Amino acid sequence: MILLLQNRPNLSSRDLAEHFEVSRRTIFRDLRALTESGVPLTYGDAGGYEILDSYQLPPLMLTAREAATLLVGVSFMRLQSDSSLRADADEVGLKIRSVLSSDVKVFIDRMLSHTVLDPYWLSAVREQESDEGEWYRIGEAISKQKRLLLEYHVASRDEMTRRQVDPLGLVYYTDHWNLVAYDHLRGAIRNFRLDRIRKLVVLNETFEAPRDFDLEQYLLADRGKTDTIEFEVAFSAEAYARARRTVPARIQAESVVDGWHHVTFRFEDVGYVANWLMRFGRHAKALAPEALRTRVSEELDLWRSSLK
Repeated sequence: MILLLQNRPNLSSRDLAEHFEVSRRTIFRDLRALTESGVPLTYGDAGGYEILDSYQLPPLMLTAREAATLLVGVSFMRLQSDSSLRADADEVGLKIRSVLSSDVKVFIDRMLSHTVLDPYWLSAVREQESDEGEWYRIGEAISKQKRLLLEYHVASRDEMTRRQVDPLGLVYYTDHWNLVAYDHLRGAIRNFRLDRIRKLVVLNETFEAPRDFDLEQYLLADRGKTDTIEFEVAFSAEAYARARRTVPARIQAESVVDGWHHVTFRFEDVGYVANWLMRFGRHAKALAPEALRTRVSEELDLWRSSLK
């Protein structure tokens, strides 16, 4: 109840009873017990219970299952290409382990030693061109609605540009971060890869985000972008269900040819699609465009050379 009220203040006794699936009488009894134990409960102006901000819970206590869930999540982050995420994941893992009892640590270590995450990820983790730890600074700017000044490399023209943008959201793909922002140069919402940002300045100038903008809807919608590429890939029947769940865009067409499931979609990044496709090994084929076939071939050559 303490955790719930700290994260969702101004809940009524009826809200609490529905959440915990108990009677309001039980809720009143527990609220009284919390007050008697020294928890600073108040009844807010909005008509619900809340806990004073100054109150801190005792040191974090985790069950074995909760700890396992968190540490598996940390292991996922260690697979990412962003070096700052991997470093932060290591720190978080140490902090979680520091609050575990010795018997829970032994149990977790034994379980994780027999748990393998994503064995189909063929490409070794590679460092990005720039320090992608900038995602945190950009996240702060989004939260505080601060405008950004970017020096941005446009790969298609091999050109450096200066942009003032209003940051609206961050998206993390398997191998890179994307910033979704209103671009004042283009007068429209655009995507910017963080590894192509050569310089980032957070300005003191603030902005108002569009009221109707929703990041998830923006990503799901077919935005009619002129810079997207049409991809066609194919998967074996064995891998199709797993692959379909991770297609990085809205599927435009599907068919079955000689037992292979063909999928067509539009996306802006050949490198990302190539790395994603390689996760499925011999169960996937790159069909179009030719740039995708070439990129997959190059990635396979790099992978083979790394094994020598």
